[in-house]
Amino acid sequence: MTVPGYGDDLALATRLADAADAITTARFRALDLAVSRKPDRTPVTDADTAVEDAIRALLAAERPADAVLGEERGGSAATGRAWVLDPIDGTKNFLRGVPVWATLIALVEDGDPVVGLISAPLLGRRWWAATGSGAFSSDSAGTRRLSASGVSSLSDAYLSTTDLNSWVEYHSREKYLDLVNACWESRAFGDFWSHMLVAEGALDVAAECVVNPWDVAAAQVIVTEAGGRFSDLDGVGRYDNGSALSTNGLLHDEALRILKR
Repeated sequence: MTVPGYGDDLALATRLADAADAITTARFRALDLAVSRKPDRTPVTDADTAVEDAIRALLAAERPADAVLGEERGGSAATGRAWVLDPIDGTKNFLRGVPVWATLIALVEDGDPVVGLISAPLLGRRWWAATGSGAFSSDSAGTRRLSASGVSSLSDAYLSTTDLNSWVEYHSREKYLDLVNACWESRAFGDFWSHMLVAEGALDVAAECVVNPWDVAAAQVIVTEAGGRFSDLDGVGRYDNGSALSTNGLLHDEALRILKR
């Protein structure tokens, strides 16, 4: 598949994901998995750091002029070209043996995500997109182009978040429950998967009241290239404002209205 403008970058992202998958699949359910806690009490495993270090080494060789921002090693994506990395999104799942986790890779240019790739090897799934070229996924059935749903009423919509308790601390549980009540069904698929299900058209709304830039940079370009809409909870279309709302586009403004404090 030819991707004008970003073909080489997307091909590189694929190689980065291949390297990450080799590490994560080998360490998943490992009896000697080393786990520690960061200052914010979130867990980090030896697989998280090994993946980020491996990707950074490849980027240093392939794109030495590009900046890197990663969950485990820091950095900046403020200007120019920068790769934004989450070596394992869903680390809590990973260390508990739940197979829903992924490596997230994004290329950001001057603050805008232009390439995104998400690889979930234990699900057998990948999703990717580049600006202006559409969004795609692959699984055991092959590769297909993604399209957000055509659901036009929240009363018919499927909604997902990551953790209900986070809404208590970072936004408003009552507002989120108002959105739940407005929708047909709600789930908690969580993390990257909620946003990718929106891009696939399987879900219609995914809301998170607290995220880091590496959690959603790749999701932003994949969701928007699938015909959906991505913003923070104030409606600003940025991945680095601390919250995230992905929708099929048709439901975005109404979901924002309900979530507004």
